[in-house]
Amino acid sequence: MLIAIASLVGGVLLLLVATTSFRALGSSPTGERVVRIQASPQYAEGRFHNMLRTRDDVPSNAGGFLPLLDRMLLSTPEVRRPTDAIPIVERVRADFEPLRATDFRATWLGHSTVLLELDGLRVLTDPMWSERASPNRLIGPRRFHPPPLPLAEVPAIDAVVISHSHYDHLDMNSVLAVRLAHFFVPLGVGAILEGWGIPAAQVHELDWWESTRFRGVEFVATPARHTSNRSLSDEAKTLWASWSIVGATARVFFSGDTGMAPFFADIGARYGPFDLTLIESGCYDRWWADLHLGPEQAVAVHRAVRGRVMLPIHWATFNQAPHAWTEPAERVRVEAARTLVLPRPGETIEPNAPPPVDPWWPTIPWSPVEETPIVSGGLR
Repeated sequence: MLIAIASLVGGVLLLLVATTSFRALGSSPTGERVVRIQASPQYAEGRFHNMLRTRDDVPSNAGGFLPLLDRMLLSTPEVRRPTDAIPIVERVRADFEPLRATDFRATWLGHSTVLLELDGLRVLTDPMWSERASPNRLIGPRRFHPPPLPLAEVPAIDAVVISHSHYDHLDMNSVLAVRLAHFFVPLGVGAILEGWGIPAAQVHELDWWESTRFRGVEFVATPARHTSNRSLSDEAKTLWASWSIVGATARVFFSGDTGMAPFFADIGARYGPFDLTLIESGCYDRWWADLHLGPEQAVAVHRAVRGRVMLPIHWATFNQAPHAWTEPAERVRVEAARTLVLPRPGETIEPNAPPPVDPWWPTIPWSPVEETPIVSGGLR
């Protein structure tokens, strides 16, 4: 019996190894890149750190590990992912051509992937087209819906903005598909891109509050409260960031993944007001409230950075948290009132003429803020 069990376990491990892309794990920083990382104010004791301490112990309102396990594995699993097909808006390359300098549009392609058209540039945030958020073809969160714009139909991209190195935000196959673009990334992430064959001249690697201009648009790496890793051994070895994209005719704030922090007001004072904010609003839980906003704090960030129109992202694509998959949209609607757009995946919106919210998701049970508040720690 023991031999049979050992053989089964060994077979499973071999299968996992065989289906894992080790290239996708990414390369570690070396040489001058390490020198620059070590000089960062965010870096100490061999890793990057948040401005605010992120609780290493269990948050007091999380209720311990067993309640988390219950929420993740046992509680109403049928509401955590769609039971019917999500009504995506299917797109092709011709929908985005030609690009005019006066265009200001945003197309949500699922999760944190948004195709922005502003100041004559096509800018892509955290491109994620793969079936799973994982280096492995068999395990890891699986998409709820196919990408509304097939990877083969993506138009020429000028700039790609990466918030951090987690697999649902930095996807190798998606990056390689837009390899001709210029990439704007936090410190250390450039090593991963160059390891995948992206030329160094196309990689712009920034610390918090650093900026660079590209074809008339300023890209600023602004702070976020999160972490990073692509394996068990590289926790916080690369930086995470939000981004302020400042053009002559439009300004966009992209939160990446983050917990709540006071620096968002500073971002708004320096680079706002923003015509459009793309703010992480889903995949939250009390257990990791220091690392993810949740809906109510997402709206608070929108207001803190002086946003005009808010497009919630990081929801309705992967099952990564115990809440109902529609809950982020429901709770953001309650909190945000008139400042909100909630497009279908693949739908294009014009921030200067935002459409009214048309709930396209089904009505299923969800928990209001009074039942499951998401509140980051260390704010007072």
